[in-house]
Amino acid sequence: METTDYALGRTEEENERVRAQARLWSADTARLLDLVGLGTGDRCLDAGCGPGETMRLMAERVGPSGEVTGIDLDPGISSLAPGRVIIHDLTADDPVPGGPYDLVHARLLLFHTPRQAEVLRRLWDAVAPGGHLVVQDYDLSAVGVNPPLDIVDEMTAVLIEAFGAAGCDVRAGSRLPYLMAEAGIGAPDGTDVAGRLVPVAVGTPILESVYVSLLPVAYAKGLTTPADAEKAIDTLRRETAADPDRYVLLPLLNGVWKTKGESR
Repeated sequence: METTDYALGRTEEENERVRAQARLWSADTARLLDLVGLGTGDRCLDAGCGPGETMRLMAERVGPSGEVTGIDLDPGISSLAPGRVIIHDLTADDPVPGGPYDLVHARLLLFHTPRQAEVLRRLWDAVAPGGHLVVQDYDLSAVGVNPPLDIVDEMTAVLIEAFGAAGCDVRAGSRLPYLMAEAGIGAPDGTDVAGRLVPVAVGTPILESVYVSLLPVAYAKGLTTPADAEKAIDTLRRETAADPDRYVLLPLLNGVWKTKGESR
């Protein structure tokens, strides 16, 4: 990878946070898998599979006659996945292993990935004629609480700066159609925007867990200090507990899909 490492670290706590995040968006990913017609006997790939929650959705649809493969750079978190995982760096100048696939899916991959258009092109090359590419990614720009809280705005600003300092693209989701054009794939066949507006008691623990995972980057880049971070977390907990009727808008999960034409 051209970034120094996964921005959020590689701890057991982060692994569990990623699993919870994957479960949060499972219904939206399942909806797109059904929309493109993933079905019995298909061969499919989850690129950047992490703990494999999307692989489970795929396996439910392709059945025992189908095949589900995951690809990830991290052998630790991918060891949790329920099936075959290939340890592979998708930014390397190599074809995606194991293709072609009837479906190639990537969720929250490009957010963390340099050379995004090149990675998208490799994923597209791994799609079989008549198959589908489905990509979902975050746009963090809309994150917030209503009615607003200064502490949420402050912590969100640290998150966005820390992600940016680590080489992440915090608006990757909204740039997906552009990235597809840059990769030479062309305009998507369709787009999707999924969101979650959740009670503050649900939303602020999510914000806090991402904030904590990013603190090593934030400290290294001088974006906050341990004392200020501890104060911010305490303030967040106190102020949200005092007004539990607030709601949090989580990052938008934007999606695109494209079907590859049959070979002539």
